Amino acid sequence: MIKKRYLMYISQNYSYAILRPLQAVIRAQGGEVYWFLDGNEVNAQFLKVDEQRLFSIDAINSWKPDAVFVPANLVPNFISGLKVAVFHGFAAGKLNNRGRLDHFEIRGCFDLYCTQGPNTTQPFEALAIKHKYFSVKETGWPMLDPLFTLAVDNPYIVPSDTRRTLLMCSTFSRKLSCAPHLFSLISHLAAKGNWRILVQFHPKMSSEIVNQYKGIISDNLTFVETDNVIPLLQAADVMLCDTSSILEIFLLLRKPVVTFRNRTNAAYLLNVETEEQVESTIEHALTYPPKLMTSIEAFCQQLHPYNDGKSSERVLAATNALIDNPDRERVRKPYNLIRMLKLRRKLGYWKLKCWR
Repeated sequence: MIKKRYLMYISQNYSYAILRPLQAVIRAQGGEVYWFLDGNEVNAQFLKVDEQRLFSIDAINSWKPDAVFVPANLVPNFISGLKVAVFHGFAAGKLNNRGRLDHFEIRGCFDLYCTQGPNTTQPFEALAIKHKYFSVKETGWPMLDPLFTLAVDNPYIVPSDTRRTLLMCSTFSRKLSCAPHLFSLISHLAAKGNWRILVQFHPKMSSEIVNQYKGIISDNLTFVETDNVIPLLQAADVMLCDTSSILEIFLLLRKPVVTFRNRTNAAYLLNVETEEQVESTIEHALTYPPKLMTSIEAFCQQLHPYNDGKSSERVLAATNALIDNPDRERVRKPYNLIRMLKLRRKLGYWKLKCWR
C-alpha cells in the first residue's frame, strides 16, 4: 500500500498547535508529513526534532503531497495536492475591509473546508451550493483534540499557589484590542496580588504594547509567548479579552469570559465598556453564575460540540475520502490571478505550473 503524503502549510507560529494533533493521527495511520513555513512570521525553531521540513515550492512539487492542510486564508494553486482549510480560529464576528464576515470569505483556494460546528457548517454549506467547487465536512477543529485532557506537566498550573488565575488575551488590531486601554488596570491588579495573572497576546501585537506588559512582570503576573495556548487556557479560571477568537476556545472549557468593548452583545459573555467595570465583573465571573453558564453551554453546542479528542481523525477521513475519489464531479476552482501573482512574488516562484 502506497503511503499518502500530507503537507502542513503554515505562516504563523500558532499553526503548529493547530496541525500537530492532525500530524499525530496521520503518522499513526502510516502517512508521511512534511512542513512548509511561509514567510518570516513563523519561527522554524518551533519545529520539533522529528518534524521534517520542505524549503521550496519546487521541493513540494517534487514530493507531490496528496493533500495540503492550511490554517490560513490563502494557499498557492501552484503546489500539488488537495487544498484543505482547517481554519486559524473561530468566527469571532470580525468584519474585513469590505464589511463582510471574514471567517466566511471565500477566496477561491480550497477543495475542502473542515468546519468546527453547526454555526460554521451551515454557512459554508450554503456557500458550497453557490460556488460549487469545494466540499464541506463538519469535523471539529484538530487544535482542540488535546483541550479536554489536562497534561500532568502543565507549566502554568502552580499547585502551591491557591489564588484564582486570570488569563488576559488580546487581539492585535488597534481598533479592537483591549491591551492599550487596560494596561494601567492590569498593572494595578498585579500590584494588589489577589489573583495570579497570565498575559498572552496575538503574535502580531505591536512590540510597544508587548514591552509595556513585559515591564510589569512579577510574582503575580507572567507574560507568555508560546506556540501553544492550550496549557494557558487550562490553567486559568477566568479570561479577560476583547474580540479575539481565543475567547471562544476558552468558553469550550465551560469557563467565563469578561470582554472589553465586545460588539456581539452575546449572552455567553460578560461585556464591559469601561475600565472601572472590569475588576468587579471579573469577581462576578469567578462565581460562575448559573444563567451565564447555561448560555455558555448552549453556545458551545453550536460552536464545537465535539469533546472526544477525535476531530483530527474526522479531518483526515474527510480528506482521504476526496483523495480516493479523483473522478468526483466538481467545478474547477477559479484561477485567482491577482492573489496567485502576489503569492508567486512573495515566494519567488515564477514557473508556470498550476496545480489548482
